[in-house]
Amino acid sequence: MVDDHPMWRQGVARDLAEAGYDVVATTGEGAQAVRIAPAASPDVVVLDLQLPDISGVEVIRGLLAALPGVRVLMLSASGEEQSVLDAVKAGATGYLVKSAGPEEFLEAVRRTAAGDAVFTPGLAGLVLGEYRRLAKGGDPAEDDATPQLTDRETEVLRLVAKGLSYKQIAARLTLSHRTVQNHVQNTLGKLQLHNRVELTRYAIERGLDSPD
Repeated sequence: MVDDHPMWRQGVARDLAEAGYDVVATTGEGAQAVRIAPAASPDVVVLDLQLPDISGVEVIRGLLAALPGVRVLMLSASGEEQSVLDAVKAGATGYLVKSAGPEEFLEAVRRTAAGDAVFTPGLAGLVLGEYRRLAKGGDPAEDDATPQLTDRETEVLRLVAKGLSYKQIAARLTLSHRTVQNHVQNTLGKLQLHNRVELTRYAIERGLDSPD
């Protein structure tokens, strides 16, 4: 947990511990976070964007250089477009604003640990749109050979690309959790993909993250 406000840092660490997480280290300085990361060996780093010594973006780069497999969840007061894009381009797995409630935060940590890209509602479309822009330039002819998905499978795929969990997708579409899982598994099979990360990348590259 990296945040320069002691009360906030301690409160978040306490919430994580009470939820069953092992908080291996806390610090209020970005440079120290990078120094202690190899010894602490965290699976997830909860990181504030604005730190007194170096920027959160620099911390992300340092953390990933020291621990390539670490996942970084930004927890910031800023929801500005450029701040979000800078963090994600540096390698952040997700981005949550500090106005999020405790349950939303803990769910974000769980999903970040599982490898999902997690964003505060309203920010996912921004990030996915940027990645879609960067991903353009592929061969359009490839689309002709793309397996056909049903309307429902495409709808579920779009929501997966936006970062929604299966539970959230089920609620949005008034389906059971198992039905959503079945649609995802069928889609993975049709597209010959292996997991949600590959599925999300596929959706982004084809612009399936467009607004509802």
